[in-house]
Amino acid sequence: MRATPDAIHREPDAPAINIASLREAARRRLPRAVFDFVEGGSYDEITLRANRAALDRLRLRQRVMIDVSARDSGTTIAGEPAGLPIVLAPTGFMGLVHPDGEIHAAIAAQASNVPLCLSVLSVCTLEEVAAAVAKPIWFQLYLFKDRHVSQDLLQRAQDAKCRVLVLTMDLHMEGRRDRDLINGFTIPPRFSLLRAFLSRPRWALAIKRNRHKTLGTLERYVAGPPNLTAATKWLAKELNVSFDHRDLEWVRRNWPGKLVVKGILDAEDAKIAADLGADAIVVSNHGGRQLDGAPTPVAAFPKIRDTVGDRVELLFDSGIRSGLDVLKALGLGARAVFLGRPFLFGLGAYGEAGVRKALEIIAGELDVGMALTGVTGLTSVPRDLVLGSD
Repeated sequence: MRATPDAIHREPDAPAINIASLREAARRRLPRAVFDFVEGGSYDEITLRANRAALDRLRLRQRVMIDVSARDSGTTIAGEPAGLPIVLAPTGFMGLVHPDGEIHAAIAAQASNVPLCLSVLSVCTLEEVAAAVAKPIWFQLYLFKDRHVSQDLLQRAQDAKCRVLVLTMDLHMEGRRDRDLINGFTIPPRFSLLRAFLSRPRWALAIKRNRHKTLGTLERYVAGPPNLTAATKWLAKELNVSFDHRDLEWVRRNWPGKLVVKGILDAEDAKIAADLGADAIVVSNHGGRQLDGAPTPVAAFPKIRDTVGDRVELLFDSGIRSGLDVLKALGLGARAVFLGRPFLFGLGAYGEAGVRKALEIIAGELDVGMALTGVTGLTSVPRDLVLGSD
């Protein structure tokens, strides 16, 4: 299934030279409530800011006595070949950033030869997104109180030819997101479409005309009218806040493909995940959207890396804004990064073209960074690439 035509915007007002320019374009086009939902963090946003500060403090080792005329940014992630060391991160409610947002993002990801991980909280259905692209997408799962719902979602992911499952473990309870509360972007939503019409009429009209009105992947499990209010009320009641390592064991038994565990910041948790059969671990604080005051992935990564060694792949999530950030994460020992806000800024600004642009920008920055640090391929990134902080 192809996404509906881009009803909001087609061409950039001015060339986007970096992710900051895509962010500014998205800020101009999206209602404040939606933009803040994408950009904001939990509570006082201490961790949100710390994620960026920690990456900014890292320094890269510049090398000049190496022939870098041939460079390759390709890699494999969870056994899947990729043109860049990037996964488009699972983000809920993407269809509010742009109509058919998940489909637009999947098409753009495939064009750049990187995987999209579809959130279980997608507005478009799992089946629609999988059908829109030739290559398999990844699927992200939260566990629900009703084990039959989780089992059915696993089966649907298999039927949709997904080969990689991402199990998010850091949402036992949702961190309070003050921006969303102020804007009325809550569960259930109090967000006013009328207010959005007044502030961003083109966005609001496109959303109103869109055929998707609820959380499409979860719609079949929700009793009541097919709208976001009913879906988010069901979600608040049915998310399983009691899950632990035994639930991870259950998922491992019931998922035949690659299993990625997301939301790990502690070395002991990483060891448990590795012992229970995880193929990869995402070192992540949920983009600063959960525990405010949690460690940054930069701080957590070395001990986790030293604890699990080469038993599992390590992926980096939270705070990535540029190709140089990607290179820093690889220097810490990550196989790849999860990319969230940058591609959402592109999606909100220019739809599918904006996601492609975000990936193009980051690919270009990564390529220059590789050349200036003497890195010709990503299968053997030097361990001394990152020098630490000033």
